[in-house]
Amino acid sequence: MQPLPLELQGLAERVVQALQQEAVKFAPSDATPQIALAAVQFTPVIDPGNQLPGYQGVWRNARNDRCGVMTINSDHSVYAEYDLFCPHPRDERWFVEMVTVWGRGGDLRSEPSLIPNV
Repeated sequence: MQPLPLELQGLAERVVQALQQEAVKFAPSDATPQIALAAVQFTPVIDPGNQLPGYQGVWRNARNDRCGVMTINSDHSVYAEYDLFCPHPRDERWFVEMVTVWGRGGDLRSEPSLIPNV
């Protein structure tokens, strides 16, 4: 494991904030996870698109199961997801599998990943 370089800390914090905001919207208030940058374990990786260095981060739960990931590529594009596995708080037809965030630099987008609640 390796700490994230200082120049990527701000970007990673914005990604975590966006994940947390989505989790607050789509998880029950008594079960909303506390998504924290300090809990991510980063490993250097090679960006498959341009062969330049990037970082892969993993969140793990108390049982050491992977519950989220964050990828920061060399061009500062990002993708992150965090598992929620809960019923949709406002629409019983849906189950919220995870929340995702993606984008580049300051332009981040987010959404839940929904599956039918059968």
